[in-house]
This record gives sequence, structure tokens and C-alpha cells, in this order.
Amino acid sequence: MSALVLALAGTDHHPFARLVEWMDAAAERRRDVRFVVQHGAAPAPRVAEGHGFLAHDHLSRLVQEADAVVCHGGPGTIMDARAAGHVPLCVPRDPRLGEHVDDHQQRFVAVVGEVGLVRPVVSLEGFLADVDGALLLGRGGLASEAGDLARRAALSLAAQELDQLATVRPPRIPRPRRSRAALPSGGN
Repeated sequence: MSALVLALAGTDHHPFARLVEWMDAAAERRRDVRFVVQHGAAPAPRVAEGHGFLAHDHLSRLVQEADAVVCHGGPGTIMDARAAGHVPLCVPRDPRLGEHVDDHQQRFVAVVGEVGLVRPVVSLEGFLADVDGALLLGRGGLASEAGDLARRAALSLAAQELDQLATVRPPRIPRPRRSRAALPSGGN
């Protein structure tokens, strides 16, 4: 049976064509490997096997079977890959390319990438090299006590980042105070 590289673009309505194109480029180079892309709103791949959306049980099964997982920068998808023992290659969506509304995925991936929870990928050349490396290493890339410490640290940092993202509120604009003279009298 050939190796499996699974890419998850997520379910956001913004197309993530860059990830699909990178998977096609990898599939062109590595005909001995099965490349499967859950592409969401992006056009289907030309070379890799494509699925617009996958039922959760099917997606979970593919994550378990995969030799390498590639994903967008969504925390839930990253944690699903980590739970299956993967250090996912993570391609955060870029709002400048119309892939998302803001840069929160880029910021999140930078934080969790620093401690080794994911392997951030920012270029096609890096992606192709990282796919080859992930296939060589397999899922045991962080299987050690140091890896466990890194995972715990990354989860803590990820929780802090998510907390910050969830609690950011627009600045409070104080209401102008009325002067006592402008207040209606109580009839006294």
C-alpha cells in the first residue's frame, strides 16, 4: 500500500486554492504516494484525489491512516491531527490572498510552530521539501519526553492565544455625561 498525505483546507467559505495547487505539485512529483485533499470552497485538485467536504467519521479515519497531514491554521484541525500523532505541516490562510478575513491563522501558527506543535510552511519549495521529510519521518517526529513537554507548552500557548483572540473587544467609547442643569427636575 502506498503512503498517504492528507490535506485539510477546512470549511471556511473563502477558497484556499493555494493549498490545493501545492498538493497537486507534490502529487505530480510523488506518483508513488496517494494525495487526498479536502478542498472546501476551492476548486478541486487536478492530480490529487479531491473531496469538497468529508463526513467527520471519514475525515477522522483518513487522519488516522495518513502518513502525513497538511492543514490550514485552524486550532481544531491542528489538534485533531496532533491527537492522531501527527506534527502537521501547517499552511495558514493568508488574508492578502483572499483566503480569510484576517491574519489570526498566521499568528496562531507562528505561536504553536515556535514550540513544535506544527511545522509552519510558507512557500511551495518549503512545502515540497517538508512533504518529503514528513514521509521519511512519519508521525513520530516528536515522540519523546522533550516532544511531550513541547506539546504541553504549545497547548498552553495556544490556549492563551485563543483566549486573547476570544476576548478582544472594540474599545469602549464613553457616553457624554449630561450636566445636572440639563436633567429634568423631579417637580420640586
